[in-house]
Amino acid sequence: MDIRREKTESGSGYDRVVKFLREQLLSGELKAGDSLLPERELSARLGVSRPVLREALRALAMIGAVEIRHGIGTVVTKPDVSILGEFFTFVLAHQPNVVDDVMQARIAIERQAVRLACRRATQSDYDRLAACLSEIIDTIHTPESGGLADFRFHETIVNASGSPTLINIYQSISVLMHRSHLDRREQIIQVEGIEEFLIDHHRAIFAAIVERDEERADELLSLHFEIGADFRRRATIRMAGYPPLAN
Repeated sequence: MDIRREKTESGSGYDRVVKFLREQLLSGELKAGDSLLPERELSARLGVSRPVLREALRALAMIGAVEIRHGIGTVVTKPDVSILGEFFTFVLAHQPNVVDDVMQARIAIERQAVRLACRRATQSDYDRLAACLSEIIDTIHTPESGGLADFRFHETIVNASGSPTLINIYQSISVLMHRSHLDRREQIIQVEGIEEFLIDHHRAIFAAIVERDEERADELLSLHFEIGADFRRRATIRMAGYPPLAN
C-alpha cells in the first residue's frame, strides 16, 4: 500500500511540476534565465513533497528545460534541440517503417517552409542555398557526401522559412532524415538520369525561391519528392534484376 501511494504521488506530483513550468513559460511569467522559487516554497505552492519536486526537476534538467545550480537554485534554460532530437530518435526508432513515416513528415514541413522562404529569405539565405547547390554538384558521384549536401540544401530551405517551430521540429528529426538521405542516395545513384535530376531540380527550386514564386517553389518541391520516389522504385527494380521501367 505504501508503494502504491508513493507511485501515485510521484506521478501526479511530476505532472503538476511539468504543467506549472509549461504554463509559466507559455504565459511569459517565466523565461530563460529566470530562477524558480526555492524548493520549500515551490513544493508548498504545487502541493508536492520536496523529494517528488526534486525528481521532477531532475527529469526536466535532463531534457534541458531547467538547470540545477548548486548554491543558486533551479534556473530556466532554453532546451537544446539536439537533446530533443536524440529523444525523438529513440522514440521513433521503435516504430515500424519509421524512415518512410519521417519522410512524410519531412514533406509536410518542407512544403510549408519553402513557401515561407519565398517570402522571408534574405541574401544570406540565398548565399547559403547557392553554396549548398555547388556542394551537390561537386559531390554528385559520392553517395555519402552527396547525401549530406542534399540534406543541407533542404535544411537551409527550412531555416530560410524563419519559422522557429518548423526549424525546431525539423532539427528534432534530422538524425533520421540524414539517414534517409544517405539510404536513398546509395539506392538511386546508379539509376540513369539521376545526376541530371539532382542538379537540375535543386537548381530550379533555388531559382523559384530567389524569384519569390511560392506556387512554383511548392510545385517543384512536391514534384521533387514524387520523382525521387520514382527513382527509388526504379533502383529497386534494377537491383532485383528486372527490365527497367519505360519513361
